[in-house]
Amino acid sequence: MKSLFTTIKKAAPAAAFTLALAGGAVLQGCSSGPGEGSATAAGVASDAAQAVYVAPGKHDEYYSFLSGGFNGQMSVYGLPSGRLLKIIPVFTQHGENGYGYNEESKAMLNTSHGFVPWDDLHHPKLSRTNGMTDGRWLFANGNNTPRVARVDLTTFETVEIMEIPNSAGNHCSPYPTDNNEYVIAGTRFSVPLDMKGGTADVSMDEYKDKFRGSISFIKVDQEKGDMELDFQILVPGFDYDLANGGKGPSSDWVFFTTYNTERSGTLKELGASQNDRDYLAAVNWKLAAKYAAEGKAKEMPAYYYHNKMDKDTHIAKSTIKKTVRYLLPEDCPGMMYLIPAPKSPHGIDVDPSGEHMVVSGKLAATIPVFSFSKMQEAIKNKSFDGEINGIPVFKYESVLKAEVPEPGLGPLHTEFDGKGNAYTSMFVSSEIVKWKLSDFTVVDRMPVYYSVGHLMIPGGDTHTPDGKYLVAMNKITKDRYLPTGPELAHSAQLIDISGEKMRMLLDFPTVAEPHYAQAIKAEKVAPNSVKFYDLAKNKHPHAVKKESDASVTREGNVVRVKMTAIRSHMTPDNIEGVQVGDTVLFHVTNLEQDWDVPHGFAVMGANTAETLIMPGATQTLRWVPKKAGVFPFYCTDFCSALHQEMQGYIRVSPKGSPVPISFSTGKKKPAA
Repeated sequence: MKSLFTTIKKAAPAAAFTLALAGGAVLQGCSSGPGEGSATAAGVASDAAQAVYVAPGKHDEYYSFLSGGFNGQMSVYGLPSGRLLKIIPVFTQHGENGYGYNEESKAMLNTSHGFVPWDDLHHPKLSRTNGMTDGRWLFANGNNTPRVARVDLTTFETVEIMEIPNSAGNHCSPYPTDNNEYVIAGTRFSVPLDMKGGTADVSMDEYKDKFRGSISFIKVDQEKGDMELDFQILVPGFDYDLANGGKGPSSDWVFFTTYNTERSGTLKELGASQNDRDYLAAVNWKLAAKYAAEGKAKEMPAYYYHNKMDKDTHIAKSTIKKTVRYLLPEDCPGMMYLIPAPKSPHGIDVDPSGEHMVVSGKLAATIPVFSFSKMQEAIKNKSFDGEINGIPVFKYESVLKAEVPEPGLGPLHTEFDGKGNAYTSMFVSSEIVKWKLSDFTVVDRMPVYYSVGHLMIPGGDTHTPDGKYLVAMNKITKDRYLPTGPELAHSAQLIDISGEKMRMLLDFPTVAEPHYAQAIKAEKVAPNSVKFYDLAKNKHPHAVKKESDASVTREGNVVRVKMTAIRSHMTPDNIEGVQVGDTVLFHVTNLEQDWDVPHGFAVMGANTAETLIMPGATQTLRWVPKKAGVFPFYCTDFCSALHQEMQGYIRVSPKGSPVPISFSTGKKKPAA
């Protein structure tokens, strides 16, 4: 192994990448599957089953939130059991509960590009108080159509989605500061901004001159969590990959990895690998906010959507924003600096002390660790090596603390255990490597299967990590589980890091495709969990809070059904007078005031989905009948012994039919 690392370290940049891939293929080729007496099977702790066993009726110690990547959702797993608890729809329509289909939630997916019912969700981040996760909210990024979402952890529901203007590929997002003063989002793809709210029509040959990136500063209301885009920084036209905030002495700063500092516009696997180094961008967010407040920010036209769910009506509403403020680094001295880093860096992680900034260069043979105190000294001494767009570039040695030698192949991400140790994922050599922050030496390795991307320690990016477990999120599954055709489940592995040596406890399949995760002690979240909505506080404009108020009315070609649901019937359960082509709006109120008794509603021939109504809430399903006949509707969520009997019928007559509106449950009522 050492000779391979040494060879790669000495190789020319282009050859190093080829050698790294070859080395990874050799290492993976040596690994057999679990059915073949694999190294993993032998390496599992002898008491692993006991360590991860959660008895029936008992709860897991942690909630872990894994991003869904290309499924646009987040999944919630209990740790240490690895049990899937919930899928939270965020950017993707979800037929299971009607998210993005029912009338109340559709507006959550509005954008300046129209209704966009999908996104590429990479990074969940928990809200913080004094640098520690507080269990109130979970922020997430939409990478494709740039958006930032907020999930309310009392309900595990998406309650806010904000589109990000002047951005393309919102990968470098969302990163909360120590007290959620800001959630920060950086663009992945630089674009030619026209400064009028869009992108300019320019030739690709003008990439170096015309393309720019942006970093967005989203202010968060400290009590309600509501987001507001305060300002942006327009930055050089690199690609901004990942970010993390400082801690303690560095808490006023946020750090971003960048690649394609060559500003190549084509075949980036080669064009973006020409420079010996790319950059770690350091931004003083407090100084940036100060500049913006003091009038340094300019204003430009913008056009973006801000969607918010009202907590009393449970109805989402969209607001269109038409301006945005921006800062230019060249106008704001001391706000931003560039640190030379390994080419094509991915992860940037700050240790619990706030002193060490660890950069993972995907093609590097070492892991550089930068010093915040040395960075401050370098600023004082002006230890710079030129500038880009008015942004000073540090001399590499002036900010470097140390390099972790020969850690592994393909370092991607690092997290910390709060006991002086760092853990780095190695994509090519498929392993987790543990090294010491005191002397930067590797002290342990654990093979994982296969090609680990992100890793997560509960609280591993906070001031005080819980150094008990580590979850490795692997990109390639191969032979870990029963085959399911060409597409396989992804693999996560739970590792015990409480002792001197890492111990493998469990691997479990995950909903594709996890990129990053956060975990928090369940005791911070579970006690605040909403059990049901107070029916008396339901302010939905079409809610009916007792069966006697149920109604069916015609408003032109719209038929409005105000319906109640309770174990084990719906009111009304027979409806007549609807005509072909009418728009029928079923406003269903769940009258239950008991935990875990949702009611579903579905009607035959609906072109959307069902909708799932929580106790005390009202949800609306839109249905347009296309032919005459009698169509059943029913409750989709098994709620009682007589669940099957919880059903009804709607009669649809030809257009222009004289059949009057009528409805009944047990006894027929005339039209209202």
